[in-house]
Amino acid sequence: MIADKEMSTTKPLAKEGYDLMGAVFEVHNDLGGGLLEEIYQESLELELKAQGIPCQPKQGLRVYYKGQELKKRYIPDIVVFGKIVVELKSVSALAPEHEAQLLNYMRITRMPVGYLVNFGPIKEVEWKRFVIREHLDPEMR
Repeated sequence: MIADKEMSTTKPLAKEGYDLMGAVFEVHNDLGGGLLEEIYQESLELELKAQGIPCQPKQGLRVYYKGQELKKRYIPDIVVFGKIVVELKSVSALAPEHEAQLLNYMRITRMPVGYLVNFGPIKEVEWKRFVIREHLDPEMR
C-alpha cells in the first residue's frame, strides 16, 4: 500500500498509466506493429473495455477562451480515467509535431497527463508520457 502511495505522489496517475500501457502492450503483442492507426484505435478501445478501464474514444473535448467555452472541440484519440489524454500514431518514428499535438490537447483542455503511443515500429511500441503539473489537482502535485 505504501509503494502505491509513493508511486502516485512521485508520478501523477502512475497506476492508471501503468494499466493503460498494459492494454497498449497487449494490443501490440497480438497485432504487432505497422498497421493502420485506425486498427490500433479500435483494438485498444476493445482491450481497455475488456480490462475494465474507463475510456472515451474520439470524444470532443471542451476548449475555453478567457473562461468562455468555444464551439470548436479538440478530438484526441482516447481519454482514459477522465484525466489522461492518449494520442495514437502509426508512423516510423514520433516527431516533435506529434508531441506538440498532444501537449496542445492537454494544455487547452487542462488534462494533467498525456501519453503519445506509436504502433508504427514493428518490434516494439514507442511511447512517451507527459505531465502538466499546473493541471493536476492540488493533492496530486
